[in-house]
Amino acid sequence: MTIRVFLVDDQVLVRAGFRMVVNSQEDMTVVGEAGDGGEAIEKLLATRADVVLMDVRMPRMDGVEATRHVRTLPDPTPRVVVLTTFDLDEYVFSAIKAGASGFLLKDAPPENLLSAIRSVHSGDSVVAPSTTKRLLERFSPFLPDQQPAVDDRIGSLTDREREVLLEVARGLSNSEIAAKLYLSEATVKTHVGRILAKLSLRDRVQLVVFAYETGLVRPGT
Repeated sequence: MTIRVFLVDDQVLVRAGFRMVVNSQEDMTVVGEAGDGGEAIEKLLATRADVVLMDVRMPRMDGVEATRHVRTLPDPTPRVVVLTTFDLDEYVFSAIKAGASGFLLKDAPPENLLSAIRSVHSGDSVVAPSTTKRLLERFSPFLPDQQPAVDDRIGSLTDREREVLLEVARGLSNSEIAAKLYLSEATVKTHVGRILAKLSLRDRVQLVVFAYETGLVRPGT
């Protein structure tokens, strides 16, 4: 199956570089490009794409707003990977909340970009749990509300599921959680799947966001 990739960036040379990298692979191809979020939405309504590489800072409509619109497109809805020049970019947190499946720095090695595209296409998250934790800790001053939000969904979790959720939010992988809680990795994976279903969340990125927003985990813990 060929992965259909759509590029969104206001710099022509950047798009050209991404296009060259993507089209060099036998299992993926660039199906369209746009110079800003508004143009991207217009073209995506008429172009079938699996993964959108989305710049953050663009004129007319930025990547955060565009991501929010992309995630409302009819099925099959493209998944979004946000691209940013700066590691400390306050827009990234907002983009993840808007529905992005993760983010990458623009200077990431080509193999990382290609791996991210394949991971997102398969339904996984691009951002590693440890990277997500570090990102959210750095962005904590930008969070709109520092008071923990009350969420009734927490009560639906078993004690073990809550334990697993806390370790995911602290940046541990499934194998690390398994070792810490004396469980098999398959059991941890099952727990993560049940937690996602109970909380109506899409992936591990949103799990971490949920844990921070509800005060289950605070920066520095």
